Order: sequence, then C-alpha cells, then structure tokens
Amino acid sequence: MRVSSSSVALLRVPLIHVTTRSFRIATPLAWQARKSIVQYGYKHGHGVARRQIHIGQVLMPPIIFTGLFLALWCYKCIMLVLFQNAIIYNPFLPPNARSMTISEFSRQCGGVEWREDRIKSLDGTEIALCISEISCGDERGGSPNRPKTPVYILYFQGNASSLPPRLPDISGILRLLKAETKGHVHYTIICLSYRGYWTSHDRPSERGINLDSEAALRWVSKLHHERYKETQAAPVTILWGQSIGCGLATNLAAKTQDAANLPINALVLETPFTNTRAMLTALYPQKWLPYRHLWPFLRNHLDSWANMELIAAKATKPGVYIVEAGKDELVPSDHGGILYQRCQDVQLFAELHTVRGALHNDVMVRKQGKHTIAQSIAVAVSRAQELSADQAQRLPGLAKNKT
Repeated sequence: MRVSSSSVALLRVPLIHVTTRSFRIATPLAWQARKSIVQYGYKHGHGVARRQIHIGQVLMPPIIFTGLFLALWCYKCIMLVLFQNAIIYNPFLPPNARSMTISEFSRQCGGVEWREDRIKSLDGTEIALCISEISCGDERGGSPNRPKTPVYILYFQGNASSLPPRLPDISGILRLLKAETKGHVHYTIICLSYRGYWTSHDRPSERGINLDSEAALRWVSKLHHERYKETQAAPVTILWGQSIGCGLATNLAAKTQDAANLPINALVLETPFTNTRAMLTALYPQKWLPYRHLWPFLRNHLDSWANMELIAAKATKPGVYIVEAGKDELVPSDHGGILYQRCQDVQLFAELHTVRGALHNDVMVRKQGKHTIAQSIAVAVSRAQELSADQAQRLPGLAKNKT
C-alpha cells in the first residue's frame, strides 16, 4: 500500500496547545495564582500524542540559582562593611604574632638595643612601645660634650604582624644613619604598637589608633621636655609610616592640635596609598563587583591625600619624603606620584624615591630601600636644622625692629 506525500505530512504535523487554569493557595491573603501548561505533540493518524511541561518547573532552577547568587552577593557586602576592621588590620598574622618577644630578634639587630615601654592611650587603653637610641657624630672626632640635636622618630607599622620581627630591618636603617647623618645628632626611635597588636590591649580601628598616635606623641613631647629642661635644644620630630602606617602618620600630622606637643618636621612615607576608597577600586577593579561601591560605609578612610592640605596649613610645614616600591603588587604604581603632586599643589616640600624591583613589603628589606629611607631621614634632619637656624637668626632682627 502506497502512502501519498500529503498523508506523510499529516502524520508529522506539530500541535501546540496552551491551556490555563487557576487554583487557590491556602495562604493568609488567599491570593489567586495561575498555572500555565504547554501541550505539544505530533498527530499520529486519528490521535495526538500529548506531553505536558509545567513552566514553573522549567523556571525554578534558574530562579533558585539567581536567588542564591544575590544572597551571597549581599552577604559578602554586609560582611565587608561589618568586619572591615578585621579585614584591614591583621594583628594575628602570623599566628604567634601576639606572643613574640624582643629577645627573640635581638641577635639580628646588629648591636642596636631595644626596650619595651607601656603607656596609656587617650581613652585609657594600654599600648606598647619599642624604643631604641643611637648617637651620631662622636666617632668623627667631635667633642663628646658638644650638644646634640635631639631627633625623635615615631614609627607606624603596616597592617600585619607585630613589632619584634620588624626590629632587625629598622636596626639596619639606624646603623646606616650614622653614615648618612652630618653633625651631632641623638636619635630616639619610638615604634608604636597599635591597640590589638602585639601586647597592646583592645581591638584595632582607625579611630582608636588615632588616639594611640596622639598619646605616643604626647609621651615623646614629655620625654623631650624632661631631658632638656635646661638646654632647651631644638628637637626634630619625624613620623615614619609604612603602608597603612602612612595614613595613620598623616592623620596625626594633620589632626594634632595640642600646643604642648613637639612640632612635626618631616614625614617619611614608605609605600603609601592615597586613601582606602582608592584601594577598594584598585583591589576590585571589576565594575560588576559591589565592593568598590561600598565606600560610603567605610569607617577607616586613611586619607593621606586629604590630610596633605591640613598639614600644609600648619605653622610648621613638614617635608614629605615618599619611598615607593618599583614592583608594588598591592598599591597601584601611580599613588606615590599622586601624593607627590598633591604636596606640590599645597606647597609642601616633597621628594619621591622609587626602589627598583621591590615588592610592597620589600622596601625596608632591600639594601637600596634601607639606604633610601636612611638618606631621607638624614636629609629631613639637615633641612630641619637649617630652617631652625634661619628662624633663630630672624628672631633677633624681629626683636630689634619691635624695640
């Protein structure tokens, strides 16, 4: 029996029929829902083979996947906002950071002796300091009784680990200062252990560390006044920050208002960044990620760029010495240049140095980095001494004009 082509076509005619029916869900609001059913099949002779597909079942997997993605997205954003202090500050890295001692690293310090002291922050929190002192000038044949210029260096560390493992590298820089410094100078370096770090109490935050910084500067000022009651030697105060320590150092230089504190003569900024908002953009450059847009919820701004304008308005305008890493894997390469240009715009003396081949945490480790930081400190001391001598020469002239 032969089947015509038209009969064959009738056997494979697709049939699609959509029916809709409504049903009631037992909810407090008793709202109406509708359910769509797609029926499809092929005509086989006199009958139609039908199958049913529920649209709800088809759409459910992508809806669940999208919902989970949005839930995780929102969860991550909430965690970044709530726990930003724990993300920015890492006092427990490595795991034994809180239990380290100075004696464990004393052999690596090359003869530079360190001691621990404890002070109270402005809110009563107990914080720790690492202190060392060296004198320059006596070995060059000068008179040991000649008065030395007192120089105080307040050091602000990066966001991880504790002070003891940093002391060997800082000691190397102090030894280099003897070769770089001209004249008779007595250096006192005070390393601030932020709250929550090492043996300091409480938990770290920008607001709390700002209180610690102010307390440390007051302690340094009190130490100087006790040592030089009679001589009234003109001191030189330098703030040295590394990474986030740069933001904390500029915070102190910009916001301290206590007239009893020593004036700040120089800022040494090692691998600085402009502010936390810019770092969010650098760390999360993808526009579809929400993290870069969370800056309105920041509680830690560390805004060195904005602080420069406030620092420039001070009576004593400090010099700014920026030391950046040539291959910084964390901070974008243009941040050092942006801060340098900012100093130029607000009329602050500034120098920009680049340590070639150095990663973010390698500047103080490399030989070139040590020399650059030591030279920057020595230049800052020499410049402060010259400015102090100029002011001393002008004062008698001003007194004569007034009489």
